[in-house]
Amino acid sequence: MAINENPEILLYTRIRKSPYFYASRRHGVKQYSVYNHTYHPRHYGDPVAEYWSLVNNVTLWDVGVEKQIQIKGPDAFDLANMIVPRDLRKCAVGQCKYVFITAPDGGILNDPVLLRIEEDEFWLSLADSDVNLYALGIAAANGMDVTVREIDVAPVQVQGPNAKKVMTDLFGDRVLDVPYYGLMKADLDGMRIVISRTGYTGEVGYEIYLYDASRQGLKLWDSVLEAGRPHGLEVIGPCHIRRIEGGILAFGADMWYENNPFEVGYHYTWMVDLEQDADFMGKKALTKIKAEGVKQKLVGVDIEGDPIGSYNDGSMIDFFPVSVGDRLVGRVTSACYSPRLEKNIGYAMVPVEHAELGTTLEVETPKSGRVGSSVVSMPHWDPNKEIPKQ
Repeated sequence: MAINENPEILLYTRIRKSPYFYASRRHGVKQYSVYNHTYHPRHYGDPVAEYWSLVNNVTLWDVGVEKQIQIKGPDAFDLANMIVPRDLRKCAVGQCKYVFITAPDGGILNDPVLLRIEEDEFWLSLADSDVNLYALGIAAANGMDVTVREIDVAPVQVQGPNAKKVMTDLFGDRVLDVPYYGLMKADLDGMRIVISRTGYTGEVGYEIYLYDASRQGLKLWDSVLEAGRPHGLEVIGPCHIRRIEGGILAFGADMWYENNPFEVGYHYTWMVDLEQDADFMGKKALTKIKAEGVKQKLVGVDIEGDPIGSYNDGSMIDFFPVSVGDRLVGRVTSACYSPRLEKNIGYAMVPVEHAELGTTLEVETPKSGRVGSSVVSMPHWDPNKEIPKQ
């Protein structure tokens, strides 16, 4: 049989578009990534200018790529508490929690924000993985009376020191009563909305979750733009400079399935409650890991040399190995040049014997070659995370 030398190439794509795709595209997206099978605006031309807009003023982000997985029904609490190592008895209706979703071996499968919408309804605002299928499989295997499905809800983020002014113009003064990691329900010109005091920045911020987003996304986007105009609102992409300064992790870069919560930094170990009654997924494994100790840890690092730029995370920094002498010991997982700190900063996964503060390392960078580095505390900026709580 002859080989077809001119095979047909189908030019359609199965990559999805968020409800805000065409709205955010109007602002001149310069680079997209793919996140949860969906196009995600990465930046609009100048990531450093976007950073300064965020830390000095107020910004709007298209984060419709954050799939909302609804867990609803009589067994919703039991399922949510089974896949999350935090004790969700401490999560009341109207609260959010940053959580890990753990595998039987203790590995991290996702790090969503969990929202408790009703007594019997939770949303998982997902990072980049299909963990909804994991939850659905566990529910089916245990015969739980619960539905697990992606719903037509998509968020935008309003972030920065002037975020409260924009949100007050949109929703009135009662939005100021929403505490850090709290939520409220609202209506805006006929649009049904959930608002949370959360974000991916370490700044004052909100996420606006829109129901019926596939139909009303443009309407919400334009409403936020109009409210933000008097306050100098700018449309930007996810600000990795600020999230690295703030000690915020990126799933797929700073952690993956083979990592467990005790490896990714001391300031995340409290998210595992081994004393709770619930036998959550990975509890036995994580109990053993805690008792025996981990072999590697994610640490903050300062990196010498020329500025390394604004976007270095995950597969983009495979060329950032970490060495001690002539021995390769780890890798940088995320890094950037911080304009405010005027130095290169980042995270590195290294053996525990090299994780102590002040430890000297060497990092291979694309611009300066091998340069000195040192282990520093995380976060690099606002170590007690006081800014977003304002």
